[in-house]
Amino acid sequence: MVSILDVEKVLAEIINYNIQISDEVLDKTIVNQLHGRKILIVDDSSTARGQIRDTLSQLGIEVIEANDGMKALTLLKGWCDEGKTVTDEILMMFTDAEMPEMDGYKLTHEVRNDPRMNDLFIALNTSLSGSFNEAMVEKVGCNRFISKFQPDVLVDVVQERLREVLGHAPSHSS
Repeated sequence: MVSILDVEKVLAEIINYNIQISDEVLDKTIVNQLHGRKILIVDDSSTARGQIRDTLSQLGIEVIEANDGMKALTLLKGWCDEGKTVTDEILMMFTDAEMPEMDGYKLTHEVRNDPRMNDLFIALNTSLSGSFNEAMVEKVGCNRFISKFQPDVLVDVVQERLREVLGHAPSHSS
């Protein structure tokens, strides 16, 4: 039996992650409009999902979780099969790069090749950094790449997406 190392869990045990969001990153013009919005988090690490969930829940965002890309794709296709518009169901999706069953690259590729959901905003979040990941992000069509857990960056990406949805020009406060 092969054991999979949960990198985020190991890092969380070594480093005390802070999920506090800096006041400077919050866009006061839209932050209240995040309340009740839904975001899909796809990661095989329960620790990583928890960090993202705990960060986003501070803004009143509802989190839907999947622990691998196949489960996420099944969920997304299920909504489409029910006649729902994916972007009405969720504001965006955060996905890990490396997961069993289906990784974040393949998940993104599948979403981009399905006309029913190819406009979904996808941010790839991984503890692995480097030019390979950045090249793959571009190749498969992710909207954003986040190289490690950073609460302020997560919130900034979510606010950026909400601005797009609302038709607002970016108003970076940092």
